[in-house]
Amino acid sequence: MDTTVEQENRTPEPMPTFEEFGLRPEILKGVTEAGFRSPSPIQQRAIPIILSGRDTVAQAQTGTGKTAAFGLPAMNAVQGSNKVEVLVIVPTRELASQVSDELYRLGRYAGIRTVAVYGGQSIGRQVELIRRGAQVVTATPGRLLDHLKSDRLKGFNPSIVILDEADEMLDMGFLDDIEEIFGYLPTERQTLLFSATMPPAIRKLAQKILKEPIEIDITPKDTTTNADITQRYYVIEEREREEALVRLIDTETPGKSLIFCRTKKETDTLSTTLVSRGYAAAALHGDMQQRQRDETIDNFKQSRIDMLIATDVAARGLDIHDVTHVFNYHIPFDSDSYVHRVGRTGRAGKKGTAITLVTPLEFKTLSRIMSTSGAPIVYEEVPTIGEAKKQYQNELIGKLQHQHINEEAVELLQQLEEELDSSQIACKAISLLLGQQPVAGPSRIGFSSQEVERMLDRFKRRKRPKPRPRRGTSNRMPPRKQRR
Repeated sequence: MDTTVEQENRTPEPMPTFEEFGLRPEILKGVTEAGFRSPSPIQQRAIPIILSGRDTVAQAQTGTGKTAAFGLPAMNAVQGSNKVEVLVIVPTRELASQVSDELYRLGRYAGIRTVAVYGGQSIGRQVELIRRGAQVVTATPGRLLDHLKSDRLKGFNPSIVILDEADEMLDMGFLDDIEEIFGYLPTERQTLLFSATMPPAIRKLAQKILKEPIEIDITPKDTTTNADITQRYYVIEEREREEALVRLIDTETPGKSLIFCRTKKETDTLSTTLVSRGYAAAALHGDMQQRQRDETIDNFKQSRIDMLIATDVAARGLDIHDVTHVFNYHIPFDSDSYVHRVGRTGRAGKKGTAITLVTPLEFKTLSRIMSTSGAPIVYEEVPTIGEAKKQYQNELIGKLQHQHINEEAVELLQQLEEELDSSQIACKAISLLLGQQPVAGPSRIGFSSQEVERMLDRFKRRKRPKPRPRRGTSNRMPPRKQRR
């Protein structure tokens, strides 16, 4: 039998759908409104297990859809009471706000109310929002423990408790707080733990707080980057992201470039900005019709545009061999995404450049990517405006030296010499050219080498586990008796 023919004629397996999980209609409506079309690998594996009520330990990188992986079954289980039914514990206030917003979008058609609880906000306001009947609380460990120890949360008995980014909480020294928090929670609960990595301390924590959990692991096992790709990162403030990208485009003078954004909205916004500044750019994302997508990709291949701003999903399947630069406008969440992104350049034996913009808050993600992928990503400072202008001038000199002189230029020079001498003509022509240079923006963008070194030192110190106090020396209050 010809197995090749048999494989070719085999009907492709249908894409999985969220309807297959048996979620409530109002939850499915939230899924549709959020723009989810097909469940990601972590969602396919985790949602059925969580819906069955089992405790779960899931190892998955950020950006793989894990918030929906635990959020959808948790929202599905909410009974609509006026008490907290779901608690999500996250390491940072930024993540608390982000996760809370996504859970609200997923559960809003079911009338589910969510509250984010973290430091820097009014304690009284947080308590009042919870008392009004929030069923889902997303909290950072410090503020949550403060509420629990002060007995502000009356009748706080969540039936589902989720630890998100558990390894991040370990790195930030929150494990003692987490253990103390669980002393205030009911013993009869479903507990879910999500983490990008599983160091021994996290496994030990899982053994303490989970009961016979199902383990899921979807992390990539073999991710490496091409040695022909030069990889650099630049440390900036969040508000400097756009100016940093433009400055790097001006100084790198790339051929064809792929610029990766996290969201469809960002691709449109950034594309509009770059086009308004005179760059030949276009966006590529999942909301485009197939005809628009094909036209955009063809324009990129034919060099009618030289910058393609895309999301990871939209860039799947692109096969373009002459991309000189990949810009990570936002750092990808995991090593697998990073490797796939930068692998768009440096193909067929050609050299390529991958540039990643990061903020100080993203050092942890960068460190994880470098460790997992083995990528030699080197830090550099964003060129100053003086350096950018000097580079443009040097390029202009090179172009003038090699510029062919045509007959029209000779005739025009003769006309000009009737009113101006040669040196005036040359200076005016060069001034005109310099006036057309694209270099603009603030003098300095991002952090200096010294500032980054200090940040990295603090980051490394923060990663070291805090020494545990010897028994009898802790100033913590003893945990309450576990409720039943």
